[in-house]
Amino acid sequence: PALAARVAPGDTLFVFARAAEGPRMPLAILKRSGADLPLSFALDDSMAMTPAARLSSAPRVVVGARISARGDATPQPGDLQGFSAPVAPGAAGLKIQIADVVARP
Repeated sequence: PALAARVAPGDTLFVFARAAEGPRMPLAILKRSGADLPLSFALDDSMAMTPAARLSSAPRVVVGARISARGDATPQPGDLQGFSAPVAPGAAGLKIQIADVVARP
């Protein structure tokens, strides 16, 4: 709630899953707008960035949500984000609270 006023309808919302252990490259990604919040979503293998790295190939994943005012897929300082605890692919009922601000390096 403290960050809600910083989200504009035209901001880009990325919802993604990456392996809990291993590379940080997303295994599945969904792109929407800030106007779509709150958002119900489902991630699956059809949303893979590459056929070689599929969501179903990971034993546990972390699901994240990030809001970018610039629309950049790469996290930038000032972006808003939140993450789940590690879960099995296909887990249902996750609630991700976007409560952190990406810091400057």
